[in-house]
Amino acid sequence: MTAYRFMRASRREWTVTEMAALFGVSRAAFYRWERHGTSDRRARDDAEVLCLIRGIAERHKRRYGSPRVRAELLLLHGRSVSRKRVARLMREGGLNARRGWRRPATTDSRHALPVCENILNREFRAEGPGEKWVSDMTYLRVVGGWVYLTVVLDLFDRRVVGWALSSRMDAASTAVAALRMAAGNRAPREGMIFHSDRGSQYCAESFRGALREL
Repeated sequence: MTAYRFMRASRREWTVTEMAALFGVSRAAFYRWERHGTSDRRARDDAEVLCLIRGIAERHKRRYGSPRVRAELLLLHGRSVSRKRVARLMREGGLNARRGWRRPATTDSRHALPVCENILNREFRAEGPGEKWVSDMTYLRVVGGWVYLTVVLDLFDRRVVGWALSSRMDAASTAVAALRMAAGNRAPREGMIFHSDRGSQYCAESFRGALREL
């Protein structure tokens, strides 16, 4: 007797949910078999594939979507299954990939450090080089984690005059390093405006001290 036939015959003793969990099949697949009379052979094959998918999903902590699960089914188990079928079985078995990775924060504006006024006031044009610089940070995902990219742009010609790439988010590794590169590539004018967000890296004493040195 197949799992589906047993489930149909045993409804008075157990719920469909309990039996589906016991046999490692999905409730939706059972109800579809019951409605449409899916052949025993196809039902058994679905159950076998779902069991393999469950193993792959658990091994990779449900990080894999249907394309990668399908590829591993073929590579490790020699099972050629359509992506549509894999997606259906994953959905019915509650094995869809968990939500994506959490993006790291690059700006911490909730700090007690001194904050400058917005003296740039959206005047993004400059009369000459070294007059107005703007800077920001972003993140890049790499094998094994994240790196943080800090960029300094001169508004005169929109040229990137400085940048820093770091695995850490402290001011010295990000804002200060990018500023020093910028100053080495292009001399700032007297009274230069440096505009950034209110993140802690740009409000840190080490960064403000580097600005004063210029």
